[in-house]
Order: sequence, then structure tokens, then C-alpha cells
Amino acid sequence: MCWSATADLAAGVGIGAVGVACVARVRRVRDLPLAALPLVLGAHQIVESVVWDSGGGTGPATVAWAVIALPLLAVWVPAGVMCAAPPHARRGLTVPLAIGLVTAAALAYALVTRPVRAEVRGHTLGYFVHLNHPELLVAGYLLATVGSLLVSADRGLLLLGVLMGAGALICWVLWELEFVSTWCAFAAVGSVAMFGWMRRRPAGPDAAR
Repeated sequence: MCWSATADLAAGVGIGAVGVACVARVRRVRDLPLAALPLVLGAHQIVESVVWDSGGGTGPATVAWAVIALPLLAVWVPAGVMCAAPPHARRGLTVPLAIGLVTAAALAYALVTRPVRAEVRGHTLGYFVHLNHPELLVAGYLLATVGSLLVSADRGLLLLGVLMGAGALICWVLWELEFVSTWCAFAAVGSVAMFGWMRRRPAGPDAAR
């Protein structure tokens, strides 16, 4: 999240541009899901700029934000890591992917059956949806997303996992204090790290044509 509609929109455009650059550098088809991740994050920020302009509430933009943030990323990240990881690491990545699938199913069910609401709180946006066993879902979400990066057996993805883990902790603390939302800054840092990872990726037998 960002601290205003303008900040979200600017971050979304910038992160999306990094995503275009990442996709343009894809040389192996199996790297494409992770290369496209900044495009998803950029779109997410732009959607949130609409939530800001709407003053929060329960409109389509709020629902779209929640769908991307919760079930979509819980599956996209571990699946993308599994595709890009070296062959010897893929078996171990089935665990975070399975956790992501279960977590995403529970989150999707909550979004289908219960309303999600956004509330402007100073320089932050709070999103509220009733979840059963929220602590377990948060743990599953982090194990699927950050965890898959940390066990990927790829130095670049490991660095990204460390950045995202630290970013999630800092953003959570600032959000709890209702000081300012800063996730867009960490999404930008992560996207730049992803671009650096893409630049170092060698071409392989499944290189994109």
C-alpha cells in the first residue's frame, strides 16, 4: 500500500514499467511468471489508487485489491519460484506451493462469502474481511510467498525473499501505528531486485522465442 492515491498511481506506473522491462528480458519460458510479477504488483498499486479516490468502502476496486493481494499472490509467487528454480530445488518447493494453494483456497472462500471493506485511516488504508483462523492464514501466506523465495536455491531469489520479509515486517509495524503505508516502496525495491535477477539469468534450452 502507499500513503495516497497519487503515490499509489505513481508507484504503480513505475513498478509496471519495471515489469515490462523484466518480461522483455525473458530468455527462458519458465522465468516468465516471476518476470511478470512486477506487472501484477504495479496493477495492484493502480487499483489501490482507485480505492483511495473512492474513499474506501466495499466497491469493485476494494474487491479487486483483495483478490490480487490474498489468493492470487499466495499461488503466483510459489508457482513462479518453482518454475524458475533449478531442477534439484523443485521437489522442496512443492511444500510452499501446496501451502499456497490451501491458503489461497481459504482466502478465496472468505472473499466470495463475506464482504471486504477498505477504510481510510490517516495516511494508511485498512482492509477488513472476516477470516477463520487468521493467524494460520497469515503464517501460510508468508510460508508460501517469502518462504518459497528463501528455499529457492537461487541467490537472487533468496535476496528478494530477505527484502520482502523485512519489508513486510516494517510495513506491518508502520501500519499498526497508523503512521504511513509504505508497501509500495518495498514493492518497488523488490521489482528492481527482480530486474537485476532477470539481467543475470542465462539463456537455456527452453529459451523464449
